[in-house]
Amino acid sequence: MNPMSREAARLFCRPVTVNRAPIAGPTNHHFKRTALPRHEQRRDFRGTNRLKVVKPYLLADIGEGITECQVIQWFVKPGARVEQFDPICEVQSDKASVEITSRFDGVIKKLYYDADDMAKVGKPLVDIDIQSEISAADEALLKGGSEQQADNEAPKQAEPEQDLEVGKNDTKAVTEDVPLPQTSQTVQPEPQPQRIPGKHASLATPAVRHMIKDLKLKIEDIEGSGRDGRVLKEDIQKYVQRAKENLGSSTAPSAPVMVTKEVEDQTKPLTAIQSAMFKQMTRSLSIPHFLYTDNVDFTALNVLRKKFNVHKDKADRLTTFPFIIKAVSLALQEFPLLNAHLDTTTNPDKPQLLIKGSQNIGVAVDSPSGLLVPVIRDVQNRSIESIAAELSRLSTLARNGKLTSADLSGATFTLSNIGSIGGTAVSPVIVTPQVGILGIGRARAVPAFGENGEIVKKEECVFSWSADHRVIDGAMAARCAEAVRKNLENIESMLVRLR
Repeated sequence: MNPMSREAARLFCRPVTVNRAPIAGPTNHHFKRTALPRHEQRRDFRGTNRLKVVKPYLLADIGEGITECQVIQWFVKPGARVEQFDPICEVQSDKASVEITSRFDGVIKKLYYDADDMAKVGKPLVDIDIQSEISAADEALLKGGSEQQADNEAPKQAEPEQDLEVGKNDTKAVTEDVPLPQTSQTVQPEPQPQRIPGKHASLATPAVRHMIKDLKLKIEDIEGSGRDGRVLKEDIQKYVQRAKENLGSSTAPSAPVMVTKEVEDQTKPLTAIQSAMFKQMTRSLSIPHFLYTDNVDFTALNVLRKKFNVHKDKADRLTTFPFIIKAVSLALQEFPLLNAHLDTTTNPDKPQLLIKGSQNIGVAVDSPSGLLVPVIRDVQNRSIESIAAELSRLSTLARNGKLTSADLSGATFTLSNIGSIGGTAVSPVIVTPQVGILGIGRARAVPAFGENGEIVKKEECVFSWSADHRVIDGAMAARCAEAVRKNLENIESMLVRLR
């Protein structure tokens, strides 16, 4: 062996001293340049920290001073994987329903509430296992450390006590001393949990859920044909029809058997809307109500209305309600004290009336979720067709459970058209802090005396007014009611005065 070969063998076989710390550990490794010059390509060996963080997802404040919401339905179960903006659940406040979406990528670990429970604003809604690769600085922050501690932690990981950098030839020597992990020891990626279909992943509007509840069906048994598998009203009808056909094709029972079923009492918590109504009506009990009723002749109004509707589609035809709303608006301009709020909280010893400039009229709507009162704003500036269009829009949103807090707030006077359901007269309850409300009964044909004493057919409706007798006297309420009656019975004269 020549001297050059012996020297090469000595270099390749010389012992190599490495850092005593385990090389295969989870921390970063850097290799320091040796004394001998190297021209070969060098490699850096690095590791990353993978941290699992179980993060409570809080129910955020959705405005209007709301402190709790009812959980309508869950779209996920524990173990389901979610990404940012994926729907988690739907909640219902006393104002509107809201869909809660995820702000993180991760796995659902825990649901803090069941469906129909009341969730507190600012309290945990779900626990989400967030998986991500983070630095030591991020880990320090997650463990409760300060930003200064996080800054101090970062260079510690970047500068280990003893570094070693090797070239291509040194790598061979190191790998001979340190055995590589076997294939069976290789860390396998964690399986990603999948979304779990079924009840928690079913989508439907409140109206559809109400229909399912009335029919005593299970939403997970119904295949949805809407967007993203949403269950529609037509899907329920098809499901019921198939069930009837299957029942008809089965073998008829030999003889009916009388089964006595024990009837038990049930305890049901109030829904979010019922809770809001409970609180509002309890406050209304403190108001001394003054009731005033009168009959209004709709004969001329219906004749004119039918002329307007001759060339209109069925969906665009005008009802009497938009005319009534406009007639009330004109009367409130004459009697602005009825378009006011009574403030008894700022200074209880000196209550004051806040007379409103805009006439924002609330209209009571019967929805599948209960009584809702959306608001038609600036009625004084609207035409009758504009009022009708806004009324239709708000009614559709109410039936579908899509009204927002803005749609339900700010009313200065309220109308309740109870006659659309039934009943001749009603004693409406004032909604605080308003000072008046009008209840409208069902219009009906009645015999009456004409101008020459003959018997004629008229269409009459009972208007029932309630006013806060602390600030509105009977004479003012009667004059306002009389102004509304004249506007409707002389409808053409009212239309001439519209702006």
